[in-house]
Amino acid sequence: MSHIRGKDTSIEVLVRSYLFRRGLRFRKNDKRYPGHPDVVLPKWRTIVFVNGCFWHAHEGCARHSTPKSNVEFWTAKLLRNRERDRRQHAELRAAGWRVIDVWECELVKAKREERLNRLYDEIVVGSDSADTTSTAPDADAISSTTGPTPAGSDGTSRNTHAMCEATSHDSMQNSQ
Repeated sequence: MSHIRGKDTSIEVLVRSYLFRRGLRFRKNDKRYPGHPDVVLPKWRTIVFVNGCFWHAHEGCARHSTPKSNVEFWTAKLLRNRERDRRQHAELRAAGWRVIDVWECELVKAKREERLNRLYDEIVVGSDSADTTSTAPDADAISSTTGPTPAGSDGTSRNTHAMCEATSHDSMQNSQ
């Protein structure tokens, strides 16, 4: 696993390139925030995580499956990854950030343009556009809140399980 890239993956570069072309300026992999977010947009108080479906255990996604060997290890590891993500998202929301997840399966060529346009809208239009000059909370101000996000909270991250590529899911079921 030491060869698994932790930053600047192809999907992260794709998202950052799109946002930059649209005129958005951001910080990348900012270590001052929980989870070292892939994209931090202070002007819009928004943080974007670009997640691989396997490593972040994307529920309901055809691209996520537990490996057949060493099942106990992988099940525990992927569960820890998911819980860590939930905890980090909760900390960021508690500090006043909007958290958006972009999943690998949403960036397949057939859905890429739609998802990237929607991401831009979520950042710019979905923000409190009346006050775009307000500054985001300092990294030092982030609370040390732990535990999973309460169910039904209003500041939920934008996990879009429905955007998983249906054809991949169908083809996986047919091959079994």
